[in-house]
Amino acid sequence: MITVHHLDNSRSQRVLWLLEELGVPYEITLYERDPVTMLAPKELRDIHPLGKAPVVTDDGSGETIVLAESGAVLEHLAETYGDGRLMPERGTRAHRDCRYWLHYGEGSAMPPLLLKLVFTKVATDAPWIVRPIAKAISKQVHKAFITPQLKLHMGFWEKTLGARAYFAGEAFTVADVQMVFPVEAALARGGRRDDYPKVAAWLDRVQSRPTWAKAIARGGPYAILG
Repeated sequence: MITVHHLDNSRSQRVLWLLEELGVPYEITLYERDPVTMLAPKELRDIHPLGKAPVVTDDGSGETIVLAESGAVLEHLAETYGDGRLMPERGTRAHRDCRYWLHYGEGSAMPPLLLKLVFTKVATDAPWIVRPIAKAISKQVHKAFITPQLKLHMGFWEKTLGARAYFAGEAFTVADVQMVFPVEAALARGGRRDDYPKVAAWLDRVQSRPTWAKAIARGGPYAILG
């Protein structure tokens, strides 16, 4: 049995989505964020030392496998249970592209989005006595690095999706499951849908899949933090 250790409003939502796409039975253990810090509870560290989501336990092979990191989790599930679905054939360009986006989604796309979240909170949540300085620093970091980086990445997505229907080619793959979170986060944190119509159309298209709604129903209300 596969168990998804699911943190509310987190990237583990896309693991539920992939399992719905694959039609694989699974159970959910739900964890809720601390309402003040918005961090995962310490109980999640009992499953994996870092206490991050997603974490999946899979005992289908006779031994219990504990997997963390979105790309590793999604790749394992698609390769183990996909029976050729959602993961292109090895040796093809589609497979190389799919692997690229699986790594890119967290390795390159998320750091500037995380920095935007952090520096926005620095400006709004700093103690009042240093808040003017914090706001000035936040504004400068946004101008010098964060905003140009987000425009660079979103422009890359727009160009990619202008040339093909999905991130790894003309078919929906696990790469699209991986990319849904950074795309949602970028649009929620300042990216204008009108400036990136191909990206916005892709997001609407993949989230109109019945499996997306099923995953939301299983995992609970979902929102991008920040």
